Amino acid sequence: MAGENQTHVTEFMLLGFSHGQPFLFVLFLAIYLATLLGNSAIFTLVFLDPQLHSPMYFLLSHLSCLDICYSSVTVPKILANTLRPQATISFGGCLAQMFFLMGCAGAECALLAVMAFDRYVAICQPLHYAHTMSWGVCTAAAAGCWLWGMLDSAVHTLLASRLSFCGAARLQHIFCDVPPLLRAACSNTHPSEVALHAASVFVGLSPFLLIIVSYLHILATILGMPAATNRRKAFSTCSAHLLVVALYFVTANLNYNRPGSSHSPAADTLVSVLYCIVTPMLNPLIYSLRNQEVRGALRKAPAHRLTNNSLLC
Repeated sequence: MAGENQTHVTEFMLLGFSHGQPFLFVLFLAIYLATLLGNSAIFTLVFLDPQLHSPMYFLLSHLSCLDICYSSVTVPKILANTLRPQATISFGGCLAQMFFLMGCAGAECALLAVMAFDRYVAICQPLHYAHTMSWGVCTAAAAGCWLWGMLDSAVHTLLASRLSFCGAARLQHIFCDVPPLLRAACSNTHPSEVALHAASVFVGLSPFLLIIVSYLHILATILGMPAATNRRKAFSTCSAHLLVVALYFVTANLNYNRPGSSHSPAADTLVSVLYCIVTPMLNPLIYSLRNQEVRGALRKAPAHRLTNNSLLC
């Protein structure tokens, strides 16, 4: 009976937000445009400015790409649903959205850990930095982060595709993700729950612990520096990354690891908006405000554009 019900599920009704409200459309559109503009600016600056051609900014450009993907997976469909009488998503579209969302989540966890390791080598082992963080190593690490995220999401998507849903398929959410799908399913969700807990450890907790260990070593090295100027410079290169890490892992933990008794549709929607929509918008703001080299590249951007235009003429 469960398998029969599953074959008849062609779409889900999304009940996590009020539809037909122009305010929501304008709000999410503004956030999406800000996300695209900010992250595209970071990516373009890293590509064009020779002073940003370093491993740290190469990894930052991948973070910007991930943030663009994060928003593009969810926000366009949310915008369309705010203008419809009933917010829906097809069964196949739901699985595709979940696959790319989880893939970006896993990749970003790994990428933030690689970025922390980059700062560790730069500050704690500067003489080995050029060899340890060579362009070949950075390229392989970035590709590995993307692949790791996609492999993890493939497992969750495969397990979710085998779930059964009884009656009307309703999700108390604004987009498709693993937790709301598990709450809506009427079949055995134990394999998916085990996979989600395993991912929390290997995809979420392990990179977070690596980040903590890296920054403990960085802190010890910075405190041992004789000159206050060197300490301030070292702190400035790490502060933006630490803010991004704190923002991302706190919201991710709230999204995937809250106790079942604390779930409510309003809270789930708020946490998901913070985790998947607001955080990608804030990351480029954090890096542009906290990083002197990025601020300098932004100030020089008009000069670069004028120079290029004069050469074309």
